[in-house]
Amino acid sequence: MDALFTVPTPENEPVKSYAPGTAERESLQKKLAELAGTQLELDMNISGEWRTGTGAEIKVVQPHKRAHVLGVAREATDSEVADAVAAAKAARRDWQRTPFADRAAVFLRAAELIAGPYRDTLNGATMLGQSKTAAQAEIDSACELIDFLRFNVGFAEGIYRMQPQSSRGVWNRMDHRPLDGFVLAITPFNFTAISGNLPTAPAIMGNTVVWKPSPTQQFAAHFLMRILLEAGLPPGVINMVTGYGEAVSNVALRDPDLAGIHFTGSTKTFQHLWKTVGDNITGYHAYPRIVGETGGKDFIIAHPSAQPQQLAVAMVRGAYEYQGQKCSALSRTYMPASLWRGGLKDIVLGMTEELTYGDVADFSNFGGAVIDDRAFAKHVALFDRIRSDDKATVLTGGSADDSEGYFVKPTLIEATDPTHELFTEEYFGPIHAVYVYDDGDFETVVKQASDIAPYALTGALFATDRRAIAWASEELRYAAGNYYINDKPTGAVVNQQPFGGSKGSGTNDKAGSWQNLVRWVSPRSIKENFVPPTDYRYPHQG
Repeated sequence: MDALFTVPTPENEPVKSYAPGTAERESLQKKLAELAGTQLELDMNISGEWRTGTGAEIKVVQPHKRAHVLGVAREATDSEVADAVAAAKAARRDWQRTPFADRAAVFLRAAELIAGPYRDTLNGATMLGQSKTAAQAEIDSACELIDFLRFNVGFAEGIYRMQPQSSRGVWNRMDHRPLDGFVLAITPFNFTAISGNLPTAPAIMGNTVVWKPSPTQQFAAHFLMRILLEAGLPPGVINMVTGYGEAVSNVALRDPDLAGIHFTGSTKTFQHLWKTVGDNITGYHAYPRIVGETGGKDFIIAHPSAQPQQLAVAMVRGAYEYQGQKCSALSRTYMPASLWRGGLKDIVLGMTEELTYGDVADFSNFGGAVIDDRAFAKHVALFDRIRSDDKATVLTGGSADDSEGYFVKPTLIEATDPTHELFTEEYFGPIHAVYVYDDGDFETVVKQASDIAPYALTGALFATDRRAIAWASEELRYAAGNYYINDKPTGAVVNQQPFGGSKGSGTNDKAGSWQNLVRWVSPRSIKENFVPPTDYRYPHQG
């Protein structure tokens, strides 16, 4: 076809409320009952074919009902990962030569399938498998994932339209080629949207992918893979393998054709991936691109001029939504004494104690359970440590119960030492520490808080004094990749607040913007001279 196509202009997907009496609430509740009533074989998908693995069984359960098995996955073996890598390589030539309009159509159709007939399925699977409430699932597995697919297609078109200047008699062009090999996408448990974005962003740019979801997100990942195939994704473009990843490290990370890694997860795992690439650097055909987001120790700093009620709501929502299991979740707050002792402490404490965690199918609950026994044990160990700590006082919470699910109570701790581990270590749970400072020490506190933690993902400042906002915003310039003024440090929206941080938080390649998509191309400059010279001599030689 002779045409320069323009993709549909993307817009952010509207968020449904699931309020009592709404049609979407009733529909989602029916789907939840249906999904909970079946047990699935959570197989791999290699070259478009579903395959039951041969490794050890992994039971995927509801974290809030840990005896309820949703499905069974299997640990991928070396040979199965090798098959996935081979499938990605085999599909690469045809996929990278597929016209952009045809590639884009696959992901635009997937977005429409999620927005329409599969919205309840993906939201319900995320709720049951990852213990998210309806509201948290809606903004994640529906809206954010739809936004990633639509906007990434738009970002890709924008990149392709970025062309160099040409002088008279010359036509300069830029060929935005896919990378030299396959991309490995390793995705986390906490966001279905991230699980969808990490393999599809490189694929939109013409790359083929080996995708390993987290076992604790495998239930929703299974349905997402089905949606991509129904949307027309050709065999081998995205190959999903299951399990904890030992075979991925053994095979995919060391393959000569590894061209890139797209990762979200723990700092320790990301460093292992990077080190493995470094140890094998002489064996690759090209230098692998490494893009990763690894976590944070996210903060609110309150100035004495902050509005108390707004600050309280931001603290409670920021710290305790999705049980604190967001990379951006609030875990440390710096509070002026005049506000804290002037009534704000009682407001925050009261809100926190009103929160209910339970079965996410009960829409009255604010949250669910933490993801698994390892997370649960980590939080219990912290509570044991601080129980006799004279520098930390548990104001509410500080307890956990795994008799039915992995429940950790929303915990508020007041600490007197701003260098305490409560202000430096990432816990990834509903644990929120507050340090109270003398009002006159605001600038000292800002400087200390800026550098005390090894991360730089998200942070927020609450103030109405414009001079304080201007000064602190400059002082905190490198403390957070996503910085909020008078808002909680969570809830980034695609194309509105591109997401990512630096230091120990990752490579800051900004998911939800063109800056991420451009990492998945290897540009080629082309110069065509319409009238080449015919004499080797230059004018100055005359």
